This record gives sequence, structure tokens and C-alpha cells, in this order.
Amino acid sequence: QVQLVESGGGLVQSGGSLRLSCVASGSIFSIFAMYWYRQAPGKQRELVGVITSGGSTNYVDSAKGRFTISRDNAKNTVYLHMSSLKPEDTAVYYCNAQRTVTAGRLNYWGQGTQVTVSS
Repeated sequence: QVQLVESGGGLVQSGGSLRLSCVASGSIFSIFAMYWYRQAPGKQRELVGVITSGGSTNYVDSAKGRFTISRDNAKNTVYLHMSSLKPEDTAVYYCNAQRTVTAGRLNYWGQGTQVTVSS
């Protein structure tokens, strides 16, 4: 089992920055790929980006150049650095831990943190 707790959300003006954190507990954090997703009101949850256990990152087009995912395995924490924020970035942001094991795919979610970008 992995427990994930996000923090760092809040209200920010358009063009501003925020750093979200996700602290993991309960298992070996470093072996999990860590994802950030978001869900805007009335919309489906969508992927923002991922950082692998090896530290490689990948982002959806809307996040490229503005968002950066990093991880600190010593602190069991993954971060989402967001800059040049836009009102359309308003959403609940979730972190997600995934790992493939013999029996299948392990998949854990945090409770989410609200990000609101005002115009």
C-alpha cells in the first residue's frame, strides 16, 4: 500500500507560479513512477505529466515549457512546479503512483489539491 498526500494548492493570479508537493508513505517510493493528473470542473481527469523511477520526465503538450516534475526520493516526495499559470489550469491536481508487478499494475491516488488561477 502507498498513501499519497498532496499539498501546495491555492489561489494564484494568471501568470503566477505554484509548487505542489506529494508525499508518499507505506512503500518504497523510489521504485514507483509518479504521475500528476488534474480534473477541472465538469471535465474528465487528465494527465499532466510523469516522472519515472529513473527520473525521466514527460509532459502533455499543455504543460510543456511551463510545468516541471521532480522527485526527491530521500524525502519520498514528488513535486509539480507550475509557472506562467493560466485560468484554464484551474483544477484539482492529483498525484498518482504506479508500478508494474507480477500480479498486475499497482495504482495509488492522493486526495487532490485545488489550484485556482484568477484572470
